[in-house]
Amino acid sequence: MAIFPVGDGLPRSRHRGRRIGWILIVVAVVGAVVVGQIPSSYVIEEPGPVYNTIGTTQVDSKTVPVLTISGAKTYPTSGALDMLTVNIEGDPDNRPNWSEIVTAYLDPSKAVTPIDEIYAPQETVEQSNKEGTAEMVDSQQQATAAALFEQHIPFTSTVTVDSTQKGSPAAVELQAGDILRTVNGKKFVDADQLHQLILDNGTDKAITVAFSRKGVDHSAQITPEATKSGPFLGVFLFEKYTFPFPVKVQLQDVGGPSAGMMFALGIIDKLTPGELNGGKHVAGTGTISAYGVVGAIGGIRQKMYGARAAGATYFLAPASNCNEVRGHIPAGLTVYATSTLHQSVVDLQTIAAGTGLNKLKTCG
Repeated sequence: MAIFPVGDGLPRSRHRGRRIGWILIVVAVVGAVVVGQIPSSYVIEEPGPVYNTIGTTQVDSKTVPVLTISGAKTYPTSGALDMLTVNIEGDPDNRPNWSEIVTAYLDPSKAVTPIDEIYAPQETVEQSNKEGTAEMVDSQQQATAAALFEQHIPFTSTVTVDSTQKGSPAAVELQAGDILRTVNGKKFVDADQLHQLILDNGTDKAITVAFSRKGVDHSAQITPEATKSGPFLGVFLFEKYTFPFPVKVQLQDVGGPSAGMMFALGIIDKLTPGELNGGKHVAGTGTISAYGVVGAIGGIRQKMYGARAAGATYFLAPASNCNEVRGHIPAGLTVYATSTLHQSVVDLQTIAAGTGLNKLKTCG
């Protein structure tokens, strides 16, 4: 008698094996979905809004110029000098889940960052935003000072001692509230220029500091301490500026100091004849000091992608950010490295001319 197989002809043990396999797959998928919804300890940085510093923007539903200069002759501009922002997805109370983190990790325009690198312990979103707003206001003051300094337009800078470090060279002679006047007979606009004057003098030589204390003029000899990072005085300063004409920046819900350099370039473009950028679409980022030193910023990769998406073909990046720029430049964007406002102006003039671009500094 012939025996015919029933069903698919597989032994019962193989049926059970296949069933268990499918169960394990379902469990794994369900587990992945469940785990994916668990809040992470990270936030996501992504390209944010882009603002043309020589263009217009929306504030309270009204179209207004980003930069307005009153009481001084200004000139027409064209093209764009874009400043960039970074959006932060997530905060201490609303953390992205692991599924969102994995998706962001695979996107080259985004970055996954530990939440404590964005928010200090116990810091609220409101406190972080308030700090960012204060930094933005300060960067506008620094940008105006830097632009006027670069253009040799006189303004008043008052450099005051905030505090001194205990046991430091400065602590012997200076105290909080002292107004610094000159170093070796030379005036300076901020801490960066003071640092340069010390370097010019020699790191192991005494400097003569003229200052006033409660309205009385004083003078002191201070010898900086030589360290691996340069001359050390141990004094913390703050600056207050008085400008010959007002410069107004109008932006809504934007914080942080990283637009300083682009604000300064926008001011210079408006104060000088011709088009500093040659009418081309240029973006950039970097903090700025009154002396014109360009400093590093966060979110450089997101800002490059944001710049390219907005149509920029050239990008000015702080030289101190070059290690984050290399290997992450979006297609179609040319990046030049800059360390001073003067260098940035020269870069823009070269971009405008369209020749000599190969001589400009890059991140290598």
